[in-house]
Amino acid sequence: MNGAWVPLCQAKAEFFRMLGHPVRIRVLELLQGGPMPVRGLLSAIGVEPSALSQQLAVLRRSGLVTATRSGSTVVYELAGGEVAELLRSARRVLGEVLGGQHALLAELRRDDSGALPAAEGVGAAS
Repeated sequence: MNGAWVPLCQAKAEFFRMLGHPVRIRVLELLQGGPMPVRGLLSAIGVEPSALSQQLAVLRRSGLVTATRSGSTVVYELAGGEVAELLRSARRVLGEVLGGQHALLAELRRDDSGALPAAEGVGAAS
């Protein structure tokens, strides 16, 4: 069954693309603390209402958040605990990646004497 994995990988790629916007990530992070009304999200994120509305629609269509209306107030919440776990996992992975980069940067700074070491035989007096 050559290529049977392709549809699943495409679905996963679409899922990660859906997460690929800073406002959507921030909304999901904020909703980890519990349901929030749109006005609360707006003040916490500081984007235009139309921009937030657009990103909330993407999250609703994806099934990651749900919305309930109470009068004129719309309240959003995470659709399930797995979304919060995904964000925690992403934070751990990012921490490891950035930690590795920090370690490399520290090593580079420690080894940096301001000049590249001369290659053997290069620049040596004859």
